[in-house]
Amino acid sequence: MSQCWVLGAECWVGFSALSTQHSALVFILAAGLLAGAVNSIAGGGTLISFPTLVWLGRDPIIAYATNAVAMWPGSAAAAIGFRRELASVRRWLLLLIIPSLAGGGLGAWLLLRTPTRTFERIVPFLILGATLLLAGQEFITRRVGTISHTHRVFVFVFQFLVGVYGGYFGAGMGILMLAALGLIGLTDLHQMNGVKNILAVGINGIAAIYFAIAKAVAWNDVLVLAIGTILGGYLGATIARRLGRKFVRRAVVVIGLAMSLSLFLSSRA
Repeated sequence: MSQCWVLGAECWVGFSALSTQHSALVFILAAGLLAGAVNSIAGGGTLISFPTLVWLGRDPIIAYATNAVAMWPGSAAAAIGFRRELASVRRWLLLLIIPSLAGGGLGAWLLLRTPTRTFERIVPFLILGATLLLAGQEFITRRVGTISHTHRVFVFVFQFLVGVYGGYFGAGMGILMLAALGLIGLTDLHQMNGVKNILAVGINGIAAIYFAIAKAVAWNDVLVLAIGTILGGYLGATIARRLGRKFVRRAVVVIGLAMSLSLFLSSRA
């Protein structure tokens, strides 16, 4: 205490920095809780967790890589939850996991070769696009249910492009995968979600491995964010019963639009 009194301003600056760091961790944990809950209810949690990291001053590319690694445990847990529904669609899993892994790896590679300033400028548009995709989720789901028996090569290529998008940014890729699965004739939503989650584990997993090897991950943020997403995912069912999927989806859309505008203005400053 006496040392702090003597040091005066220097001690106060150190205390302020420590308080700021703790506040940032609290924000990251809260974002993880909310993102995990949203993912378990409606999808689109990345629209909360990733912009939060950017808002806290993290480098956008490091922030996305960190977010991708932290979200992986939640995707894996969701995939396990649909294991019963996957028994009858294993051949589609074997077919679509190949372009998913290849696309996810390519997307991650492209991300780390995008200049930070360029990524800062396109992030608001990526978030806006993913937000609009989430807003139209119900319409897309209804539409894809009426299309079937499309050529498998097209679906294979489409899933590869989804993988590239997922490795590069990823928000809203689940909706795109549901569209692809509808094109091959799947109609059971539980089966579709099971396959989607397995493919998401592949895309996020290969991207996470690449990001980790490239040392593009802030591990302190990963730990806090992952804890939040796991707890949030666990509590998601209770929240769903109280608020409902439509309410959460609309809330995420509003947050996504607000984040898009905020990041757009800050990137032009």
